[in-house]
Amino acid sequence: MSDKKVIRLACIDSEAPPLFNASPDGVIRTGYEPSAAKLVFDQLGYEIQWVMVAWEDMIPSVLRGDADAVWCGQGITPERSAQVDFTHPYAIFNETLLVRAGDPARKPEDLEGYKIGAIANSTNMKLAETFPGVELVSFGASDDVFGDMIEATRNGTVDGFVDDDVVTVPLGDEPDFDVAFTTQTRNRWGVGVKPGNDELREAINGALDAAIADGRLEAVWKEWMPLLPFPMND
Repeated sequence: MSDKKVIRLACIDSEAPPLFNASPDGVIRTGYEPSAAKLVFDQLGYEIQWVMVAWEDMIPSVLRGDADAVWCGQGITPERSAQVDFTHPYAIFNETLLVRAGDPARKPEDLEGYKIGAIANSTNMKLAETFPGVELVSFGASDDVFGDMIEATRNGTVDGFVDDDVVTVPLGDEPDFDVAFTTQTRNRWGVGVKPGNDELREAINGALDAAIADGRLEAVWKEWMPLLPFPMND
């Protein structure tokens, strides 16, 4: 039995490569985010226990004490920062609109009358709110919210959806979808801890800074996302 301390990290159980794959057993996770988390918490002497919850329950699970932190695609926004304390970023991404194959839309002004999906209360939804004349469709009441948006676009429930470029751009190579456009938003993703848990936040910051300084985080990034330049050295 491991003598390591346990850190409980809240995340959805969804198929969103290369960020993460759906867990085969509710325990094992693969992808950039689990690999980056392991890099940090191995250094801190923690064993990770993933707490799989729906997207909208990730921050509440930390506030309730069911998880110690959210490590799961959390852009650092004022709204989220009012609920949890964020670490330094471990990723920076832009945002992309994905549409069905053959759709001619290539800029926001082409979208009038479109139904556009995004995760509720996300940075992606904030971007979608700037598109003129669209009907917004919120997603989130599901463990597999990313899969729900893909299927809704495929079956015509929505005309497209906004998510981070790392997961949407690869879908543009599939026969069912096209990338409409990418907006250079440079959203910073951080780990959210319960307000006042400065000990954990500062420990994560120290481990992240060390992993960035010595190139270990960049190596993990390149393993999972070789076509995206590592952004934390900018």
